Amino acid sequence: EERRIAAKSARVQSDNDPPRKTMRRGVLMTLLQQSAMTLPLWIGKPGESPPPLCGAIPASSDYVAKQGDKVAARVKVVDGDEQWILAEVVSYSHSTNKYEVDDIDEEGKERHTLSRRRIIPLPQWKANPETDPEALFSKDQLVLALYPQTTCFYRALIHTPPHRPQDDYSVLFEDTSYADGYSPPLNVAQRYVVACKENKKK
Repeated sequence: EERRIAAKSARVQSDNDPPRKTMRRGVLMTLLQQSAMTLPLWIGKPGESPPPLCGAIPASSDYVAKQGDKVAARVKVVDGDEQWILAEVVSYSHSTNKYEVDDIDEEGKERHTLSRRRIIPLPQWKANPETDPEALFSKDQLVLALYPQTTCFYRALIHTPPHRPQDDYSVLFEDTSYADGYSPPLNVAQRYVVACKENKKK
């Protein structure tokens, strides 16, 4: 029985793509999880408000993401459609007000030059639900969240915010394959949930 299962999984793997690629993909997903887990928790002094880029609090309007920062970037994909992807900042030009960013996904290793409005910096601290609940997205708020096991952000509704500092958000992704238009609840770390800039449904 075990041999049969092993053979079957090996066959599935070889059908889809060479194992080496799957391996690298797995490594990338692990790194993304680690990055989410090691995001520092904001601990303010009594009465101190959480700063920009703590949890749901957006960056200030003149904020420039630094080299190496992770961002959500809106890029054009093959069929002319647009997609929010997880990317890393390479540089920012003050003269053109444009970022250069790299797609975080090795397989799509592309460099994009994008205007500021196509970039959303990711949080640099986790908000503590016990002390700073106002720094978290609230239930039913529209967000962009990183879909589990991918490097793309999709529109979602907050199902439940984190209750404890180490908790993830539970979100409902917009998904037309479900009767009510939303997926069942999925967990996404604070690191990968940002405000949705567009309110209208596609």
